[in-house]
Amino acid sequence: MEVPSSIDGHFNPGDATLPQEMLKDYDNRAANPLSLSSKFGVRHTPQLAILLSMEPLLSIEESHVDLLHEIGNRLASADGFREVLNRVVEFAAALVKCDSCLIYVLEGDELVLRASKNPHAEVVDRLKIRVGQGITGWVAEHQEPVAVAERAALDPRFQFFHELPEDSYEAFLSVPLMCRGRVVGVINLQHRQHHVYRRREIRLISTVGFLVGAEIEMARLEDANLNLAEQLQTRKIVERAKGILQRDLGLSEEQAYLALQKQSRQKRKAMKEIAEAIVLSEEVRGNSFPPKPA
Repeated sequence: MEVPSSIDGHFNPGDATLPQEMLKDYDNRAANPLSLSSKFGVRHTPQLAILLSMEPLLSIEESHVDLLHEIGNRLASADGFREVLNRVVEFAAALVKCDSCLIYVLEGDELVLRASKNPHAEVVDRLKIRVGQGITGWVAEHQEPVAVAERAALDPRFQFFHELPEDSYEAFLSVPLMCRGRVVGVINLQHRQHHVYRRREIRLISTVGFLVGAEIEMARLEDANLNLAEQLQTRKIVERAKGILQRDLGLSEEQAYLALQKQSRQKRKAMKEIAEAIVLSEEVRGNSFPPKPA
């Protein structure tokens, strides 16, 4: 049974549907007030009518609890920014049964493609869209979803990115990922063939967007902090290696840095690795030849 819902996000009793057989008997109660009693073994009362109307709502509540639990479970088991994005892609694609799912994360004034249902190693982390550019950028700018059932490429907001074969897909659903009233990304779902995105599908993906927006933002910040810590560690090692070269070779600070840079290019290794080798060599020499006592 499809989950009924209302525009404002609350359930309306009028949206709920009773089992057809029982509903038919209930509607005919004026002609035969004992029909419920004889068929279901209960006496017809106003209290019974209330209970019957609550039955589908209880089922709705259970289904939404299951949905929230599944989202929470998948995110809780994710480890790091990349894993969070992959879990969101996996979950959204399962909800709507789409052929493609892409997640763009807002970084500065650009949306960067960070995750994809289909493998796109050549464009993930490289493809960037300005806010306001294409349907994806429009969704980020206006903070509202866009659903196109067919011929998505003909939408005036659509923009081709020849790196993505999904540009040729017929149907397109784009939903903002929100955190504390601001956009942190956009999730796109696409179908190869004509597909009418039902109100329920749009609301489900929007709900996912609201729930995971904060998680994505937190994971992104944690990832940024880890990168910053790595950069500081690299700088510390490089500075130490420069000092060793200045002392042992009589180089200036600039000459020592250029020497490290040259070795990095020639060996095709990161400057941090070159610096670590110099520091390790210094430590080995220090341990092998301890200073003589005075």
